[in-house]
Amino acid sequence: MNNTAENPATDTRPEPEPQPQSQSQPSRLSRAVEDRMIAGVCAGFARYLNVDVTIVRIVLAVLTVMGGAGVPLYIAAWLLIPEDGHDQSIASDFINGRPTRAL
Repeated sequence: MNNTAENPATDTRPEPEPQPQSQSQPSRLSRAVEDRMIAGVCAGFARYLNVDVTIVRIVLAVLTVMGGAGVPLYIAAWLLIPEDGHDQSIASDFINGRPTRAL
């Protein structure tokens, strides 16, 4: 019986290398430009959470119908989350006195 496979101190097999992080999940939340319907909020959340955008849109629709919280949340996210390629949100641009983008 060969004891080298059972003894981890004498095992010479290389350890598996860690897998790199998926490129599909961004490091920060931003509004999507390419898959947007209105302002890219749902597509940005879906990309950040790595879920289908349809799920996020359904959740937003349910929040809108069941109490009306969906619309204010969407507008707040639109103003507070920066768009792809921008460092600051619309609200922070407005607060800093440089509204460079149109709503």
